[in-house]
Amino acid sequence: MSRPQNLFQQALLEAVDNGLLTLGESGRKAVYFHLQNIYSLKKEDIADKPEVFAEGLRKIFGVGAAVIEKATVKSLYEKLGIKYEEKKNHDFMTYIRDAQQILDE
Repeated sequence: MSRPQNLFQQALLEAVDNGLLTLGESGRKAVYFHLQNIYSLKKEDIADKPEVFAEGLRKIFGVGAAVIEKATVKSLYEKLGIKYEEKKNHDFMTYIRDAQQILDE
């Protein structure tokens, strides 16, 4: 695994943690618990499977997942030194792919 990939994955894990804090500490723990039990997605595997994380959030929170996704993306961009700009028709995975692409340049 290359250094930028390690950096990106670590930043994404921290950003997910920060994004889930919008629910409070107990809410964050509950989401991790559900993701692991329902989707077999461990916290440390989220960076490898962000699409499963996003799907899990949408199943748990419905349209409310967008608030957590946005907080996560903002945190990720800040950690990577990328300027966050809200874009129409951009979903969570598009922002994640964009950040990965910028980091790879």
